[in-house]
Amino acid sequence: MGNSFGSRADNFMQPAQTNNSDASRDQNQSNNDSLAVWEAAYLRFETPAQEIQKFETRLKKLGAEDWPRDIEIVELFCGRGNGLRALHNLGFTHLEGVDLSSRLIGEYQGPARCQVADCRKLPFENECKDMLIVQGGLHHLPTLPQDLEQTFAEMKRVLRKTGQVLFVEPWLTPFLKIVHAVCENSLARRVSPKLDALATMIENERTTYEQWLSQPQIISDIARIYFTPTHESFEWGKWNFVGIPR
Repeated sequence: MGNSFGSRADNFMQPAQTNNSDASRDQNQSNNDSLAVWEAAYLRFETPAQEIQKFETRLKKLGAEDWPRDIEIVELFCGRGNGLRALHNLGFTHLEGVDLSSRLIGEYQGPARCQVADCRKLPFENECKDMLIVQGGLHHLPTLPQDLEQTFAEMKRVLRKTGQVLFVEPWLTPFLKIVHAVCENSLARRVSPKLDALATMIENERTTYEQWLSQPQIISDIARIYFTPTHESFEWGKWNFVGIPR
């Protein structure tokens, strides 16, 4: 869902392959409709300026102020590039973005080099990047644990031995359980447009979102196969993980 609790649903909400069957056409239309509803809610949830400021605050909290400004950073699931804009605002000069959606990448305006690619098969050489960042994309992977293992293996392959990863993903903390309960309250949704936007995003990405939230131990174990955590925290419905390659 939106970057407050996740992000960039259209990375893996792409339409199915078309054929001549009525069922396939109906499924494609359903996927498109769901994506359109999600996108509209995402834009209602927060403005680009608000999201960029949130990313800057988050990155500082997770240690970005101590990173050399000339390191090579790639943001995966970069979407429209607001995370890249936050990194640029913080002074980083070698930035790249990867996203499965050419439409979202086309909306990015900034100095980073962005390309359309699948996080499960990254278009980079071995051990060539210093920092890989994901802010709310992993929970959209369609198949767990296989897709997560593939993604982490690719990230480890691309990282230099001195590199780092940073993940921020939704996590079923007590706070998030409360948020979910409030989202079920129709009166609360009518009173708060932001809450209604969040609830709408959850409704339209429920399959991958609930799949992710239901497997915390598996996710944590897989992360530790590939990366040694240097920072890990769980707060405000988030898993914050910074680590180095094993």
